[in-house]
Amino acid sequence: MPKTAAQVLPLEQSNTLTSEWLVYQSETQELVPYVASVHSKQRSLHQWVTIAPSQPFLIGFTAQKDLSLFLNNKLIFKADSTATYKLNLSAFVSDLKPATGKVLLTVWHPSQQPNIKGFYNDVQQISQDKEPGQRPLSIRIRDYVNQNTFIIFLLVIGLVYGWLRMNYPSDFQALFDVRAGGRTNRLDEGVLAKPISSWSSILFILAFSLSLALLIAAIHTNVQHIRLFNRLFPVSEADITTKISLYTLVIFVFIIIKYLFLKIMAYIFGLEEVVEVQYREFIKTLLFLGIFLPFVMLLYLSMNAYIPEIILMVSNVLVSLLLLLAVLRVFVVVNKKATVLNLHLFSYLCATEVIPLAIVLKLIVFSF
Repeated sequence: MPKTAAQVLPLEQSNTLTSEWLVYQSETQELVPYVASVHSKQRSLHQWVTIAPSQPFLIGFTAQKDLSLFLNNKLIFKADSTATYKLNLSAFVSDLKPATGKVLLTVWHPSQQPNIKGFYNDVQQISQDKEPGQRPLSIRIRDYVNQNTFIIFLLVIGLVYGWLRMNYPSDFQALFDVRAGGRTNRLDEGVLAKPISSWSSILFILAFSLSLALLIAAIHTNVQHIRLFNRLFPVSEADITTKISLYTLVIFVFIIIKYLFLKIMAYIFGLEEVVEVQYREFIKTLLFLGIFLPFVMLLYLSMNAYIPEIILMVSNVLVSLLLLLAVLRVFVVVNKKATVLNLHLFSYLCATEVIPLAIVLKLIVFSF
């Protein structure tokens, strides 16, 4: 570890992480500015921080397994698994001696360079009403990811739906005709006859997956993290394009493999006759409701800067309703083929619809 007395580029900010990371140069025994293209093999990265013990210094970060954090060369944290963590640095400075008012934050990993792009200042909503004699607290403005990425993806979604409308008008009408929305006899027409056996159906599902992924990435950015995804794929908070692509792939694969899952479960329960109508209704409801997701995304982009908590709640509620309505429609349609009051069929639907729904809601909506 470098000597904490060596200091480069002093920062006059209090209880705030910055992007000015440093590396230790053994030749000069100094800390010099970190340059990604030059210092790609460095396993220790440093930053001088000013920590006021009376104020919380909350940071969040995605840490690889065995990543460690030090303050003035004192170990304060070690990740036991790859996940997203939050830490209050103010809790560790009581017995430290600052160098010219600052302490050295060190991020170290034994085998690879730490993902410093995943470090951010955890935002706290602090009330502006102060009691008499209350000490002032520092208020940090919430950081927002550049919205250009979301706008570009929205344009892509619009182009995909427009292209499908022009080239597959009958399939488009079969999915999005409001007048036929409640008619179950339309499930064997057009794209719904074989929902995953044509290029048009694959593109419809892909457009829906991208729409839902865009909304999920937006409502989780700088607010919460999907822990399962972060454990499997540690993605930088700043790399929003990668997150959207990842979520799109996961949603798309989930929809495709659900058919295989239904086939297996129906064979176990002896209910093979309900698989086709069940899966068709699931696809039809998701795709029909999914066309409204870009409008929810526009609402998020236009109002999130002014009422973020309300927009977050509305977005989560709408995503939950989409998934709930899909499951309810499946119950209604299957009930017309065989009553769901039958305990055997009801157990099958719980295993194939309700339990997966609960898991998905936990990951997407209730993951914080």
